[in-house]
Amino acid sequence: MYLFVSYEIITTFAPQNFLLINIKQRFMNNYETVFILTPVLSDAQMKEAVEKFTNLLKAQGAEIVNEENWGLRKLAYPIDKKTTGFYQLVEFKADPSVIATLELNFRRDERVIRFLTFRQDKYAAEYAAKRRNLKSSKETVKENN
Repeated sequence: MYLFVSYEIITTFAPQNFLLINIKQRFMNNYETVFILTPVLSDAQMKEAVEKFTNLLKAQGAEIVNEENWGLRKLAYPIDKKTTGFYQLVEFKADPSVIATLELNFRRDERVIRFLTFRQDKYAAEYAAKRRNLKSSKETVKENN
């Protein structure tokens, strides 16, 4: 059963900001993106590239949930005559329109070799949260010992 209510009725009973926040939160999905940066970058250049993309997400209204640097890894096959690359994982909540902007910037940036962005369903989001909690608990145990 669907309930259709006109926008005018909603605005008379609810403050404007509350309505916009609820609409944005309702349509925000969980996303996970992994991108590979070229191995010829220095650490400062690599961090600058990662900051560029995370700042782009924040500017578009996305909420960064998790960010992991997987470091320099060997590629499964050569890409542009390179056999290694810096892997970076970013988990975030965003509106679906943000993905097009993010992927356009990935394509324009020559430091990015490959990227993959996908929407997580509720089970994948729960699994990712459990994985983050397990990882953080292991790190606290290591610090205590």
